[in-house]
Amino acid sequence: MTKQQITVETTIAAPVEEVWSAYITPDDITQWNFANDDWCCPRADVDLRPGGKQIVRMEAKDGSMGFDFEGTYEQIELHRVLTLVLDDDRRSRTTFAENSGRTHVATTFDAEGQNPIEMQRDGWQVILNNFKIYVEGNRG
Repeated sequence: MTKQQITVETTIAAPVEEVWSAYITPDDITQWNFANDDWCCPRADVDLRPGGKQIVRMEAKDGSMGFDFEGTYEQIELHRVLTLVLDDDRRSRTTFAENSGRTHVATTFDAEGQNPIEMQRDGWQVILNNFKIYVEGNRG
């Protein structure tokens, strides 16, 4: 059975090198990787190589819950593509395309079966929107 895929995307007013760096750098990831203001990302570990792991800790600020979001890098094309195989065997593929100093970022991921599609799409889109705000707010 083919897994349903969801795509979220945004365009960021920054060159692809800057966008890529903020997407893969642990200190940057902790600044934008959460779906609402009640959550935070206290830790991110990135071993950026095929077969390397990405582990991102997401927690409620009040300490009531949290989880590690983990995956293994499958494909890495500098400034173009990152593919992660998540620990539940779903895939997440993020592409980066620069045009006139702006970078289009799109993530397509396999939906999981526990939450409604709209909830998954909205959560991932909010995180991507946070990423855009973070990158554009830290330019200069």
